[in-house]
Amino acid sequence: MLQAADVAWKRGDYQECIETLQRAHRLAPANTGILLRLGQVLGLRYDYVAADGYFEKALRLAPKKNEMLTAIADQCENFRNPELAERYLRQAVAQPDVTPPAYIKLAELCERLRRRPEAAELVQHALNLNPSYPPALIVHARLERLAGRLETAEQGLRDLLTRPHPNDWTHAQGWYELATTLDRQEKYDDAITAFNEAKAFFRPQAARHLAGLKMMRSRLKVMEANVSSALFQRWSGNIAVLPPPHRLALLCGHPRSGTTLLEQVLDSHPDIISAEETNTFIEDAFEPLRRNHSPDAYMLPLLEAAGIPELQQSRAAYFRSMELSLGGPIASRLLIDKNPALTFMIPAFIRIFPETKFLIALRDPRDVVLSCFMQNLPLTQIGAAYLSLEGTVEDYSHLMNNWLKLAPLLTGHYQEVRYEEMVANLESVARKTLDFLGVPWDAKVLGFDKHAQQKNVRSPTYADVTQPVYKRAVGRWRNYQKYLEPHLEKLEPFVKAFGYE
Repeated sequence: MLQAADVAWKRGDYQECIETLQRAHRLAPANTGILLRLGQVLGLRYDYVAADGYFEKALRLAPKKNEMLTAIADQCENFRNPELAERYLRQAVAQPDVTPPAYIKLAELCERLRRRPEAAELVQHALNLNPSYPPALIVHARLERLAGRLETAEQGLRDLLTRPHPNDWTHAQGWYELATTLDRQEKYDDAITAFNEAKAFFRPQAARHLAGLKMMRSRLKVMEANVSSALFQRWSGNIAVLPPPHRLALLCGHPRSGTTLLEQVLDSHPDIISAEETNTFIEDAFEPLRRNHSPDAYMLPLLEAAGIPELQQSRAAYFRSMELSLGGPIASRLLIDKNPALTFMIPAFIRIFPETKFLIALRDPRDVVLSCFMQNLPLTQIGAAYLSLEGTVEDYSHLMNNWLKLAPLLTGHYQEVRYEEMVANLESVARKTLDFLGVPWDAKVLGFDKHAQQKNVRSPTYADVTQPVYKRAVGRWRNYQKYLEPHLEKLEPFVKAFGYE
């Protein structure tokens, strides 16, 4: 039954997955693993109340409360509910047998929520229990870096990294943190060495992910070869038969191109609400259209085969799940779906939501590649692509070449927004963007940093977007020019196409 539930989840039949797990729970009511899985899948489907109920049952049955509390908190983080995660972690650190991992998980959450003094106190509690606990030393160094004590942070990390570590993942996190600290100190040669040390731990495991990425890119090529202006115009003509019309914009482009900054600016407007990098479009709008097709079906024929009733179901399911994930009704507001990963899904948006407007974030390709390479990401297809500068350049080239193919077919339906122009003159860019979206001017967008301080920003730039606009990231690639030199020729067409010569 558990295997059947997993199969149902993978094919996108979420209700069948939940019902199968519930039957399994009735057969084995004391099985805490089933209860945890039920809580996880319900949380991923935004039913946080039901998820919490199953978590509470698992906690009552668990012989080791502290272990169960941290396991539940991990699931809450997995489905992006920091409030629920914090509640369980606070219970974990109150246990008589509290362990360093509980303190550190709560410290990391507090740091992301900009409660750094509390995070530092929690780290100290963990170090009191185990002075050599590596994750505690890494978070301590991060807090030192964020406080501007860069030399102290560097020394602590170097001391840590000289010790043998059985956990390669933790060791890699130490190297990533050291690399970021060295970059802030303008020790660029040492920083690039540290980034490569961090990535070396993951490269042996990357083959499967890179194979999947290669397959996806080949399918994109097929889409690029067959898409046409006539097809988009015909799909766009369905607005009249797909009521009700929605106010919707997709904010995409390559990762690290300024999408998070633009999202926070727009989300500060009272007539706009944004969703940050959810899987809602894929899971609730696109995947249901695939269910009666071969898993190998290509995107355009699959979308073309979708009838009006199926498209209407996808539209309704998407907004229903969006409202659940956002915690309330969207009502008459404009929804910004910010997700760089959906750039290649632009044709699907046109088919399902022909009223969509597209915002494409642009930034100097050389800065984008450098910034992507410097990110500490999990080992997914994208994370695997960023394990080398060469792979990062390859990823940029494929995605942005796809956009250059699509742009001429979308005249009047998109606006490109340059990161460099945002940081140079935010008000001017904000006015033009709001005008394109059909939203009146509101000066609240200029106070985006204060607005972002009230939110849980999931992007790696969560600390940066709570500050006023700064220009230090413009032209950053020049600090690493000698390392980018072998790849500049491949980036040159994009530098020219986007006007960064």
